[in-house]
Amino acid sequence: MPSAIDYQIMWNRLIAVVEEQATTLIRTAFSTSVREAGDLSAGLFDRHGRMMAQAVTGTPGHVNAMAESVTHFVREIGMQNIFEGDVFITNDPWLGTGHLHDITVVTPVFRKGLHIGFFACTAHVVDIGGRGFGPDAGEVFEEGLLIPITKFAERGTVNPLLISLIRANVRTPDQTVGDMYSLAACNEAGDRRLQAMLDEFAIDDLDGLSEFLMEASRKATREAIEKVPDGTYQHAMTVDGYDNPVEMVVTLKVEGDRLTADFSGTSGMSAFGVNVPEVYTRAYACYGLKCAIAPAVPNNTGSLEPFEISAPEGCILAAKRPAPVSVRHVLGHLVPDVVLGALHQAMPGVVPSEGASALWNIQISARSSNPESGLENSEILMFNSGGTGARPKVDGLSATAFPSGVSTMSVEATEHVGPITVWRKDLREDSGGAGATRGGLGQVIEIEAREGYDFWFNAMFDRVKNPARGRDGGQPGAAGRVELTDGTQLQSKGRQLVRNGQRLRLSLPGGGGYGDPSKRDKAQIAADVEAEMISAAQAKQDYGYSGENS
Repeated sequence: MPSAIDYQIMWNRLIAVVEEQATTLIRTAFSTSVREAGDLSAGLFDRHGRMMAQAVTGTPGHVNAMAESVTHFVREIGMQNIFEGDVFITNDPWLGTGHLHDITVVTPVFRKGLHIGFFACTAHVVDIGGRGFGPDAGEVFEEGLLIPITKFAERGTVNPLLISLIRANVRTPDQTVGDMYSLAACNEAGDRRLQAMLDEFAIDDLDGLSEFLMEASRKATREAIEKVPDGTYQHAMTVDGYDNPVEMVVTLKVEGDRLTADFSGTSGMSAFGVNVPEVYTRAYACYGLKCAIAPAVPNNTGSLEPFEISAPEGCILAAKRPAPVSVRHVLGHLVPDVVLGALHQAMPGVVPSEGASALWNIQISARSSNPESGLENSEILMFNSGGTGARPKVDGLSATAFPSGVSTMSVEATEHVGPITVWRKDLREDSGGAGATRGGLGQVIEIEAREGYDFWFNAMFDRVKNPARGRDGGQPGAAGRVELTDGTQLQSKGRQLVRNGQRLRLSLPGGGGYGDPSKRDKAQIAADVEAEMISAAQAKQDYGYSGENS
Protein backbone atom coordinates (compact mmCIF):
# COMPACT_ATOMS: atom_id res chain seq x y z
CA MET A 1 0.00 0.00 0.00
CA PRO A 2 1.41 3.46 -0.90
CA SER A 3 2.61 5.64 2.00
CA ALA A 4 1.67 9.28 2.66
CA ILE A 5 4.92 10.31 0.98
CA ASP A 6 4.01 8.24 -2.10
CA TYR A 7 0.62 9.94 -2.23
CA GLN A 8 2.23 13.39 -1.95
CA ILE A 9 4.49 12.59 -4.89
CA MET A 10 1.49 11.33 -6.87
CA TRP A 11 -0.42 14.51 -6.03
CA ASN A 12 2.40 16.60 -7.52
CA ARG A 13 2.31 14.41 -10.63
CA LEU A 14 -1.47 14.87 -10.92
CA ILE A 15 -0.98 18.62 -11.28
CA ALA A 16 1.27 17.97 -14.27
CA VAL A 17 -1.36 15.61 -15.70
CA VAL A 18 -4.22 18.13 -15.56
CA GLU A 19 -1.98 20.97 -16.77
CA GLU A 20 -1.19 18.96 -19.89
CA GLN A 21 -4.93 18.31 -20.22
CA ALA A 22 -5.60 22.08 -20.17
CA THR A 23 -2.70 22.84 -22.51
CA THR A 24 -4.11 20.39 -25.05
CA LEU A 25 -7.41 22.26 -24.96
CA ILE A 26 -5.72 25.62 -25.53
CA ARG A 27 -3.66 24.28 -28.43
CA THR A 28 -6.55 22.59 -30.21
CA ALA A 29 -9.45 24.97 -29.50
CA PHE A 30 -11.16 26.87 -32.31
CA SER A 31 -12.60 29.71 -30.19
CA THR A 32 -10.42 32.72 -29.38
CA SER A 33 -12.01 32.81 -25.91
CA VAL A 34 -10.24 29.52 -25.17
CA ARG A 35 -6.95 29.67 -27.05
CA GLU A 36 -6.29 33.39 -26.44
CA ALA A 37 -8.04 34.16 -23.12
CA GLY A 38 -7.88 30.77 -21.35
CA ASP A 39 -11.62 30.72 -20.60
CA LEU A 40 -11.64 27.04 -19.67
CA SER A 41 -11.14 24.49 -16.93
CA ALA A 42 -9.78 20.97 -16.71
CA GLY A 43 -9.61 18.44 -13.91
CA LEU A 44 -9.47 14.86 -12.68
CA PHE A 45 -12.31 13.30 -10.67
CA ASP A 46 -12.57 10.02 -8.79
CA ARG A 47 -15.16 7.39 -9.70
CA HIS A 48 -17.70 9.03 -7.37
CA GLY A 49 -17.41 12.35 -9.23
CA ARG A 50 -15.32 14.15 -6.58
CA MET A 51 -12.72 16.59 -7.95
CA MET A 52 -9.20 15.43 -7.10
CA ALA A 53 -7.11 17.96 -9.01
CA GLN A 54 -7.68 20.98 -11.24
CA ALA A 55 -5.43 22.68 -13.75
CA VAL A 56 -4.05 26.03 -12.69
CA THR A 57 -4.96 27.24 -16.19
CA GLY A 58 -8.66 28.08 -16.04
CA THR A 59 -11.31 30.12 -14.25
CA PRO A 60 -12.77 29.59 -10.75
CA GLY A 61 -16.31 29.83 -12.14
CA HIS A 62 -15.65 26.88 -14.42
CA VAL A 63 -13.52 24.84 -12.02
CA ASN A 64 -15.63 25.11 -8.88
CA ALA A 65 -18.90 24.71 -10.77
CA MET A 66 -17.48 21.68 -12.57
CA ALA A 67 -16.69 20.22 -9.15
CA GLU A 68 -20.46 19.91 -8.75
CA SER A 69 -21.44 19.12 -12.31
CA VAL A 70 -19.59 15.80 -12.66
CA THR A 71 -21.82 14.31 -9.96
CA HIS A 72 -24.83 15.27 -12.12
CA PHE A 73 -23.32 13.34 -15.04
CA VAL A 74 -22.88 10.25 -12.84
CA ARG A 75 -26.51 10.47 -11.70
CA GLU A 76 -28.04 11.20 -15.12
CA ILE A 77 -26.04 8.68 -17.15
CA GLY A 78 -26.09 5.96 -14.48
CA MET A 79 -23.07 3.85 -13.55
CA GLN A 80 -24.54 0.89 -15.45
CA ASN A 81 -24.46 2.92 -18.70
CA ILE A 82 -20.86 4.11 -18.49
CA PHE A 83 -18.61 2.29 -20.98
CA GLU A 84 -15.00 2.51 -22.08
CA GLY A 85 -14.76 4.96 -25.00
CA ASP A 86 -17.76 7.05 -23.85
CA VAL A 87 -17.72 10.86 -23.85
CA PHE A 88 -20.50 12.86 -22.16
CA ILE A 89 -21.55 16.45 -22.80
CA THR A 90 -23.85 19.22 -21.56
CA ASN A 91 -24.23 22.99 -21.45
CA ASP A 92 -27.25 22.98 -19.12
CA PRO A 93 -26.75 26.15 -17.02
CA TRP A 94 -28.11 24.56 -13.85
CA LEU A 95 -26.13 21.31 -14.19
CA GLY A 96 -23.00 22.84 -15.71
CA THR A 97 -21.36 26.21 -15.19
CA GLY A 98 -24.22 28.68 -15.36
CA HIS A 99 -24.92 29.56 -19.01
CA LEU A 100 -25.35 27.94 -22.41
CA HIS A 101 -22.05 29.20 -23.83
CA ASP A 102 -20.02 26.92 -21.54
CA ILE A 103 -19.80 23.34 -22.78
CA THR A 104 -18.68 20.70 -20.28
CA VAL A 105 -17.33 17.38 -21.52
CA VAL A 106 -16.76 14.41 -19.19
CA THR A 107 -14.83 11.25 -20.12
CA PRO A 108 -14.76 8.15 -17.90
CA VAL A 109 -11.35 6.67 -17.13
CA PHE A 110 -10.92 2.88 -17.34
CA ARG A 111 -7.94 0.76 -16.34
CA LYS A 112 -7.73 -2.93 -17.09
CA GLY A 113 -11.43 -2.88 -17.93
CA LEU A 114 -12.52 -1.25 -14.66
CA HIS A 115 -13.94 2.26 -14.28
CA ILE A 116 -11.68 4.27 -11.92
CA GLY A 117 -12.54 7.96 -12.45
CA PHE A 118 -13.33 10.79 -14.85
CA PHE A 119 -11.61 13.60 -16.68
CA ALA A 120 -13.72 16.71 -17.22
CA CYS A 121 -13.20 20.03 -18.96
CA THR A 122 -15.20 23.13 -19.81
CA ALA A 123 -14.77 25.81 -22.46
CA HIS A 124 -16.67 28.91 -23.56
CA VAL A 125 -17.82 28.76 -27.19
CA VAL A 126 -18.31 31.98 -29.13
CA ASP A 127 -21.78 31.05 -30.42
CA ILE A 128 -24.46 28.57 -29.30
CA GLY A 129 -27.33 30.04 -31.34
CA GLY A 130 -30.32 32.02 -30.04
CA ARG A 131 -29.93 35.76 -29.57
CA GLY A 132 -26.16 35.49 -29.21
CA PHE A 133 -24.01 36.22 -26.16
CA GLY A 134 -25.87 39.09 -24.48
CA PRO A 135 -28.38 39.95 -21.74
CA ASP A 136 -31.51 40.79 -23.75
CA ALA A 137 -33.39 37.46 -23.67
CA GLY A 138 -36.52 37.00 -21.57
CA GLU A 139 -35.93 33.30 -20.84
CA VAL A 140 -33.25 30.68 -21.35
CA PHE A 141 -35.03 29.23 -24.41
CA GLU A 142 -34.16 32.40 -26.36
CA GLU A 143 -30.48 32.27 -25.42
CA GLY A 144 -29.44 29.32 -27.57
CA LEU A 145 -29.35 25.55 -27.87
CA LEU A 146 -29.49 23.64 -24.56
CA ILE A 147 -27.75 20.26 -24.74
CA PRO A 148 -28.97 18.02 -21.91
CA ILE A 149 -26.54 15.61 -20.26
CA THR A 150 -26.06 13.07 -23.01
CA LYS A 151 -23.43 11.00 -24.79
CA PHE A 152 -21.27 12.83 -27.31
CA ALA A 153 -19.74 9.44 -28.07
CA GLU A 154 -20.55 5.89 -27.01
CA ARG A 155 -17.85 3.20 -26.98
CA GLY A 156 -15.70 5.44 -29.19
CA THR A 157 -18.33 6.33 -31.82
CA VAL A 158 -19.46 9.96 -32.02
CA ASN A 159 -23.23 10.55 -32.18
CA PRO A 160 -23.83 11.92 -35.73
CA LEU A 161 -27.37 13.10 -34.97
CA LEU A 162 -26.12 15.26 -32.09
CA ILE A 163 -23.46 16.83 -34.32
CA SER A 164 -26.02 17.55 -37.05
CA LEU A 165 -28.42 19.08 -34.55
CA ILE A 166 -25.74 21.39 -33.15
CA ARG A 167 -24.49 22.45 -36.59
CA ALA A 168 -28.03 23.38 -37.63
CA ASN A 169 -28.54 25.66 -34.61
CA VAL A 170 -25.40 27.78 -34.37
CA ARG A 171 -23.93 30.60 -36.46
CA THR A 172 -20.40 29.18 -36.37
CA PRO A 173 -20.91 25.42 -36.89
CA ASP A 174 -17.30 24.49 -37.72
CA GLN A 175 -15.97 26.47 -34.78
CA THR A 176 -18.53 25.26 -32.23
CA VAL A 177 -18.34 21.58 -33.19
CA GLY A 178 -14.56 21.87 -33.46
CA ASP A 179 -14.42 23.06 -29.86
CA MET A 180 -16.42 20.00 -28.78
CA TYR A 181 -13.89 17.69 -30.41
CA SER A 182 -11.15 19.74 -28.77
CA LEU A 183 -12.74 19.19 -25.34
CA ALA A 184 -12.87 15.44 -25.95
CA ALA A 185 -9.23 15.45 -27.09
CA CYS A 186 -8.26 17.37 -23.96
CA ASN A 187 -9.68 14.61 -21.73
CA GLU A 188 -8.00 11.94 -23.83
CA ALA A 189 -4.63 13.64 -23.34
CA GLY A 190 -5.18 13.66 -19.58
CA ASP A 191 -6.07 9.96 -19.67
CA ARG A 192 -2.81 9.06 -21.46
CA ARG A 193 -0.70 10.92 -18.89
CA LEU A 194 -2.63 9.41 -15.99
CA GLN A 195 -2.21 5.87 -17.30
CA ALA A 196 1.54 6.40 -17.55
CA MET A 197 1.63 7.65 -13.96
CA LEU A 198 -0.35 4.66 -12.69
CA ASP A 199 2.04 2.35 -14.55
CA GLU A 200 4.99 4.04 -12.89
CA PHE A 201 3.56 3.68 -9.39
CA ALA A 202 2.15 0.21 -10.09
CA ILE A 203 -1.40 0.96 -8.92
CA ASP A 204 -4.67 0.26 -10.72
CA ASP A 205 -7.17 2.66 -9.15
CA LEU A 206 -7.48 6.15 -7.66
CA ASP A 207 -9.40 5.25 -4.50
CA GLY A 208 -6.52 5.46 -2.01
CA LEU A 209 -5.05 8.61 -3.51
CA SER A 210 -8.47 10.28 -3.63
CA GLU A 211 -9.23 9.55 0.02
CA PHE A 212 -5.79 10.86 1.03
CA LEU A 213 -6.31 14.11 -0.89
CA MET A 214 -9.88 14.66 0.29
CA GLU A 215 -9.10 14.07 3.95
CA ALA A 216 -5.89 16.11 4.01
CA SER A 217 -7.46 19.05 2.16
CA ARG A 218 -10.65 18.99 4.22
CA LYS A 219 -8.68 18.93 7.49
CA ALA A 220 -6.34 21.74 6.43
CA THR A 221 -9.25 23.93 5.33
CA ARG A 222 -11.15 23.42 8.58
CA GLU A 223 -8.01 24.27 10.55
CA ALA A 224 -7.72 27.49 8.56
CA ILE A 225 -11.38 28.38 9.21
CA GLU A 226 -10.81 27.85 12.96
CA LYS A 227 -8.31 30.73 12.91
CA VAL A 228 -11.05 33.15 11.75
CA PRO A 229 -12.71 34.81 14.77
CA ASP A 230 -16.15 33.40 15.52
CA GLY A 231 -19.02 35.72 14.77
CA THR A 232 -21.67 36.89 12.33
CA TYR A 233 -20.61 39.35 9.63
CA GLN A 234 -22.97 40.99 7.17
CA HIS A 235 -22.11 43.02 4.08
CA ALA A 236 -24.07 44.54 1.19
CA MET A 237 -23.14 45.96 -2.20
CA THR A 238 -25.28 47.74 -4.80
CA VAL A 239 -24.45 47.02 -8.45
CA ASP A 240 -25.93 48.24 -11.73
CA GLY A 241 -28.07 45.28 -12.80
CA TYR A 242 -29.85 45.64 -16.16
CA ASP A 243 -32.85 47.96 -15.84
CA ASN A 244 -32.79 48.28 -12.04
CA PRO A 245 -29.98 48.29 -9.47
CA VAL A 246 -29.29 45.01 -7.69
CA GLU A 247 -28.64 44.68 -3.97
CA MET A 248 -26.26 41.84 -3.13
CA VAL A 249 -26.30 40.88 0.54
CA VAL A 250 -24.35 38.18 2.39
CA THR A 251 -24.22 37.01 5.99
CA LEU A 252 -21.14 35.06 7.05
CA LYS A 253 -21.27 32.93 10.18
CA VAL A 254 -18.11 31.46 11.62
CA GLU A 255 -18.39 28.89 14.39
CA GLY A 256 -15.22 26.94 15.10
CA ASP A 257 -14.24 25.11 11.93
CA ARG A 258 -17.59 25.79 10.24
CA LEU A 259 -18.28 28.70 7.90
CA THR A 260 -21.60 29.50 6.22
CA ALA A 261 -22.42 32.21 3.71
CA ASP A 262 -26.09 33.04 3.21
CA PHE A 263 -27.24 35.47 0.51
CA SER A 264 -30.69 36.11 1.97
CA GLY A 265 -31.75 39.72 1.37
CA THR A 266 -30.36 39.77 -2.15
CA SER A 267 -32.61 41.22 -4.89
CA GLY A 268 -35.04 39.02 -6.77
CA MET A 269 -34.56 37.73 -10.32
CA SER A 270 -34.28 40.07 -13.27
CA ALA A 271 -36.41 39.92 -16.42
CA PHE A 272 -33.13 39.91 -18.36
CA GLY A 273 -30.10 37.63 -18.68
CA VAL A 274 -28.07 38.87 -15.71
CA ASN A 275 -29.51 36.15 -13.45
CA VAL A 276 -27.10 33.67 -11.86
CA PRO A 277 -27.74 29.94 -11.25
CA GLU A 278 -26.78 29.06 -7.69
CA VAL A 279 -24.00 26.70 -8.83
CA TYR A 280 -22.10 29.72 -10.20
CA THR A 281 -22.73 31.79 -7.06
CA ARG A 282 -21.31 28.96 -4.94
CA ALA A 283 -18.30 28.68 -7.23
CA TYR A 284 -17.25 32.30 -6.84
CA ALA A 285 -18.23 32.64 -3.18
CA CYS A 286 -16.05 29.61 -2.37
CA TYR A 287 -13.23 31.05 -4.44
CA GLY A 288 -13.24 34.41 -2.66
CA LEU A 289 -13.38 32.84 0.80
CA LYS A 290 -10.76 30.20 0.08
CA CYS A 291 -8.33 32.75 -1.39
CA ALA A 292 -8.44 34.74 1.84
CA ILE A 293 -8.69 31.93 4.40
CA ALA A 294 -6.89 28.89 2.98
CA PRO A 295 -4.96 29.94 -0.15
CA ALA A 296 -2.25 27.29 0.20
CA VAL A 297 -4.63 24.31 0.43
CA PRO A 298 -5.09 22.46 -2.91
CA ASN A 299 -8.40 23.18 -4.59
CA ASN A 300 -10.49 20.00 -4.69
CA THR A 301 -13.79 18.69 -3.39
CA GLY A 302 -12.27 18.16 0.06
CA SER A 303 -11.17 21.79 0.41
CA LEU A 304 -14.45 23.18 -0.99
CA GLU A 305 -16.79 21.16 1.25
CA PRO A 306 -16.19 23.20 4.46
CA PHE A 307 -17.58 26.34 2.81
CA GLU A 308 -21.38 26.12 3.05
CA ILE A 309 -22.90 28.54 0.54
CA SER A 310 -26.63 29.13 0.07
CA ALA A 311 -28.94 31.64 -1.61
CA PRO A 312 -32.75 31.68 -1.40
CA GLU A 313 -34.25 30.15 -4.53
CA GLY A 314 -35.64 32.84 -6.79
CA CYS A 315 -33.19 35.57 -5.85
CA ILE A 316 -30.93 36.87 -8.61
CA LEU A 317 -28.05 34.72 -7.30
CA ALA A 318 -30.14 31.52 -7.29
CA ALA A 319 -32.18 31.89 -10.46
CA LYS A 320 -34.86 29.32 -11.24
CA ARG A 321 -35.50 27.74 -14.65
CA PRO A 322 -36.27 29.05 -17.22
CA ALA A 323 -34.75 32.40 -16.26
CA PRO A 324 -32.39 34.02 -18.78
CA VAL A 325 -28.79 33.59 -17.56
CA SER A 326 -26.59 34.32 -20.58
CA VAL A 327 -24.36 36.91 -18.88
CA ARG A 328 -24.45 35.37 -15.42
CA HIS A 329 -20.73 36.24 -15.12
CA VAL A 330 -21.51 39.95 -14.71
CA LEU A 331 -23.03 39.53 -11.25
CA GLY A 332 -21.21 36.26 -10.56
CA HIS A 333 -17.80 37.95 -10.80
CA LEU A 334 -18.96 40.51 -8.22
CA VAL A 335 -19.77 37.83 -5.63
CA PRO A 336 -16.18 37.70 -4.24
CA ASP A 337 -16.31 41.46 -3.55
CA VAL A 338 -19.43 40.90 -1.44
CA VAL A 339 -18.09 37.97 0.60
CA LEU A 340 -14.67 39.59 1.03
CA GLY A 341 -16.37 42.73 2.32
CA ALA A 342 -17.98 40.65 5.07
CA LEU A 343 -14.75 38.75 5.75
CA HIS A 344 -12.89 42.07 6.15
CA GLN A 345 -14.83 42.61 9.38
CA ALA A 346 -13.38 39.39 10.77
CA MET A 347 -9.92 39.62 9.19
CA PRO A 348 -8.97 43.31 8.80
CA GLY A 349 -5.85 44.03 6.80
CA VAL A 350 -6.15 40.89 4.66
CA VAL A 351 -8.61 41.33 1.77
CA PRO A 352 -8.40 43.89 -1.07
CA SER A 353 -10.78 46.71 -1.87
CA GLU A 354 -13.53 46.24 -4.43
CA GLY A 355 -12.39 46.07 -8.03
CA ALA A 356 -13.90 46.34 -11.50
CA SER A 357 -14.31 42.57 -11.06
CA ALA A 358 -16.81 41.72 -13.81
CA LEU A 359 -15.19 41.27 -17.22
CA TRP A 360 -16.11 43.82 -19.85
CA ASN A 361 -16.77 41.18 -22.50
CA ILE A 362 -18.11 42.43 -25.81
CA GLN A 363 -19.72 40.28 -28.48
CA ILE A 364 -19.56 41.94 -31.90
CA SER A 365 -21.62 40.89 -34.93
CA ALA A 366 -20.07 42.52 -37.98
CA ARG A 367 -22.57 42.86 -40.84
CA SER A 368 -22.15 44.20 -44.36
CA SER A 369 -23.55 47.73 -44.64
CA ASN A 370 -24.61 46.76 -48.19
CA PRO A 371 -26.50 43.42 -48.25
CA GLU A 372 -25.67 42.97 -51.94
CA SER A 373 -21.91 43.30 -51.45
CA GLY A 374 -21.31 39.60 -50.81
CA LEU A 375 -19.17 40.36 -47.73
CA GLU A 376 -19.28 37.67 -45.03
CA ASN A 377 -20.70 38.24 -41.56
CA SER A 378 -18.47 37.65 -38.54
CA GLU A 379 -18.89 36.93 -34.83
CA ILE A 380 -16.16 38.42 -32.65
CA LEU A 381 -15.75 38.05 -28.88
CA MET A 382 -13.37 40.24 -26.87
CA PHE A 383 -12.45 39.77 -23.20
CA ASN A 384 -11.37 42.98 -21.44
CA SER A 385 -10.64 43.79 -17.80
CA GLY A 386 -10.69 46.83 -15.56
CA GLY A 387 -8.55 47.44 -12.49
CA THR A 388 -8.46 45.32 -9.34
CA GLY A 389 -8.92 46.74 -5.87
CA ALA A 390 -5.92 47.96 -3.93
CA ARG A 391 -4.46 45.46 -1.48
CA PRO A 392 -3.61 46.34 2.13
CA LYS A 393 0.10 46.83 1.36
CA VAL A 394 0.29 46.81 -2.45
CA ASP A 395 -1.41 48.77 -5.23
CA GLY A 396 -4.14 47.10 -7.26
CA LEU A 397 -3.38 45.51 -10.62
CA SER A 398 -4.26 47.42 -13.78
CA ALA A 399 -6.36 45.90 -16.59
CA THR A 400 -6.30 42.53 -14.84
CA ALA A 401 -9.12 39.98 -14.61
CA PHE A 402 -9.96 39.22 -11.00
CA PRO A 403 -11.65 37.01 -9.97
CA SER A 404 -11.96 35.19 -13.30
CA GLY A 405 -8.23 35.04 -14.03
CA VAL A 406 -8.66 34.99 -17.81
CA SER A 407 -6.19 36.70 -20.12
CA THR A 408 -7.00 39.74 -22.22
CA MET A 409 -7.08 38.84 -25.90
CA SER A 410 -4.45 40.49 -28.07
CA VAL A 411 -5.54 43.12 -30.56
CA GLU A 412 -3.88 41.16 -33.37
CA ALA A 413 -5.87 37.99 -32.61
CA THR A 414 -9.11 39.94 -32.37
CA GLU A 415 -8.63 41.80 -35.64
CA HIS A 416 -7.73 38.54 -37.36
CA VAL A 417 -11.14 37.05 -36.52
CA GLY A 418 -13.34 39.72 -38.05
CA PRO A 419 -13.51 43.05 -39.94
CA ILE A 420 -12.86 45.49 -37.10
CA THR A 421 -9.99 47.78 -36.17
CA VAL A 422 -8.98 48.43 -32.57
CA TRP A 423 -7.67 51.98 -32.76
CA ARG A 424 -6.86 52.41 -29.09
CA LYS A 425 -6.16 50.19 -26.12
CA ASP A 426 -4.32 51.84 -23.25
CA LEU A 427 -4.48 52.33 -19.50
CA ARG A 428 -7.08 54.83 -18.31
CA GLU A 429 -5.39 57.67 -16.44
CA ASP A 430 -6.93 58.63 -13.05
CA SER A 431 -9.20 55.57 -12.90
CA GLY A 432 -7.60 53.91 -9.86
CA GLY A 433 -9.10 54.92 -6.52
CA ALA A 434 -6.84 56.98 -4.24
CA GLY A 435 -5.55 55.50 -1.01
CA ALA A 436 -2.46 54.60 0.96
CA THR A 437 -2.34 51.96 -1.74
CA ARG A 438 -3.91 52.88 -5.08
CA GLY A 439 -6.56 50.94 -6.97
CA GLY A 440 -5.63 49.36 -10.30
CA LEU A 441 -6.35 51.27 -13.49
CA GLY A 442 -8.98 50.43 -16.06
CA GLN A 443 -8.31 50.84 -19.78
CA VAL A 444 -9.71 52.75 -22.75
CA ILE A 445 -10.58 50.79 -25.90
CA GLU A 446 -11.77 52.24 -29.22
CA ILE A 447 -13.23 49.95 -31.92
CA GLU A 448 -14.41 50.69 -35.46
CA ALA A 449 -15.80 48.50 -38.25
CA ARG A 450 -13.73 48.28 -41.42
CA GLU A 451 -14.91 49.64 -44.76
CA GLY A 452 -18.14 48.04 -45.89
CA TYR A 453 -19.30 46.93 -42.45
CA ASP A 454 -21.48 48.08 -39.57
CA PHE A 455 -21.50 46.18 -36.30
CA TRP A 456 -23.96 45.28 -33.63
CA PHE A 457 -22.52 44.73 -30.18
CA ASN A 458 -23.91 43.15 -27.06
CA ALA A 459 -23.00 45.27 -24.03
CA MET A 460 -22.66 43.41 -20.74
CA PHE A 461 -20.87 45.91 -18.52
CA ASP A 462 -21.18 46.82 -14.83
CA ARG A 463 -19.62 49.37 -12.46
CA VAL A 464 -21.01 52.17 -14.64
CA LYS A 465 -23.46 53.58 -12.09
CA ASN A 466 -21.92 51.96 -8.99
CA PRO A 467 -18.11 52.12 -9.07
CA ALA A 468 -15.82 49.93 -6.98
CA ARG A 469 -15.65 51.20 -3.41
CA GLY A 470 -12.47 51.78 -1.45
CA ARG A 471 -11.74 50.27 1.94
CA ASP A 472 -10.64 51.80 5.27
CA GLY A 473 -10.65 55.36 3.93
CA GLY A 474 -9.67 54.53 0.36
CA GLN A 475 -11.51 56.32 -2.45
CA PRO A 476 -13.69 54.62 -5.09
CA GLY A 477 -12.31 53.77 -8.49
CA ALA A 478 -13.61 55.57 -11.58
CA ALA A 479 -16.93 54.41 -12.97
CA GLY A 480 -17.04 52.86 -16.44
CA ARG A 481 -18.39 54.62 -19.53
CA VAL A 482 -19.85 53.36 -22.83
CA GLU A 483 -20.00 55.89 -25.66
CA LEU A 484 -19.09 56.80 -29.20
CA THR A 485 -15.99 58.92 -29.68
CA ASP A 486 -18.23 61.86 -30.62
CA GLY A 487 -19.58 61.78 -27.07
CA THR A 488 -22.88 59.99 -27.73
CA GLN A 489 -23.72 57.97 -24.62
CA LEU A 490 -24.69 54.32 -25.07
CA GLN A 491 -26.26 51.77 -22.77
CA SER A 492 -24.09 49.59 -20.52
CA LYS A 493 -26.19 46.51 -21.30
CA GLY A 494 -28.02 45.28 -24.38
CA ARG A 495 -27.69 45.04 -28.17
CA GLN A 496 -26.77 48.29 -29.98
CA LEU A 497 -25.68 49.34 -33.46
CA VAL A 498 -22.48 51.15 -34.45
CA ARG A 499 -22.56 52.40 -38.05
CA ASN A 500 -19.61 52.38 -40.40
CA GLY A 501 -17.48 55.45 -39.70
CA GLN A 502 -18.53 55.61 -36.04
CA ARG A 503 -16.10 54.53 -33.34
CA LEU A 504 -17.08 52.82 -30.08
CA ARG A 505 -15.20 53.86 -26.95
CA LEU A 506 -15.18 51.73 -23.79
CA SER A 507 -13.73 53.30 -20.64
CA LEU A 508 -13.31 50.47 -18.18
CA PRO A 509 -13.69 51.03 -14.42
CA GLY A 510 -10.82 51.16 -11.95
CA GLY A 511 -10.38 49.50 -8.56
CA GLY A 512 -11.00 51.11 -5.21
CA GLY A 513 -8.18 52.47 -3.05
CA TYR A 514 -7.14 51.11 0.36
CA GLY A 515 -6.45 53.26 3.41
CA ASP A 516 -6.13 57.01 3.96
CA PRO A 517 -4.75 58.72 0.81
CA SER A 518 -2.75 61.14 3.00
CA LYS A 519 -0.60 58.18 4.07
CA ARG A 520 0.56 57.35 0.55
CA ASP A 521 4.29 57.65 0.05
CA LYS A 522 5.17 60.82 -1.89
CA ALA A 523 7.69 58.94 -4.02
CA GLN A 524 4.91 56.60 -5.16
CA ILE A 525 2.71 59.56 -6.07
CA ALA A 526 5.55 61.13 -8.06
CA ALA A 527 6.15 57.83 -9.87
CA ASP A 528 2.44 57.57 -10.72
CA VAL A 529 2.42 61.09 -12.17
CA GLU A 530 5.58 60.46 -14.18
CA ALA A 531 4.12 57.21 -15.57
CA GLU A 532 0.83 59.01 -16.37
CA MET A 533 -1.10 56.66 -14.10
CA ILE A 534 -2.55 59.76 -12.47
CA SER A 535 -2.59 63.33 -13.72
CA ALA A 536 -0.96 66.24 -11.89
CA ALA A 537 -4.42 67.66 -11.21
CA GLN A 538 -5.66 64.37 -9.75
CA ALA A 539 -2.53 64.04 -7.61
CA LYS A 540 -3.21 67.45 -6.11
CA GLN A 541 -6.92 66.76 -5.59
CA ASP A 542 -6.58 63.28 -4.07
CA TYR A 543 -3.25 63.51 -2.29
CA GLY A 544 -2.53 67.22 -1.92
CA TYR A 545 0.59 66.62 -4.02
CA SER A 546 1.84 69.35 -6.34
CA GLY A 547 5.46 68.38 -6.86
CA GLU A 548 8.59 67.13 -5.17
CA ASN A 549 8.49 69.82 -2.47
CA SER A 550 4.85 69.34 -1.48
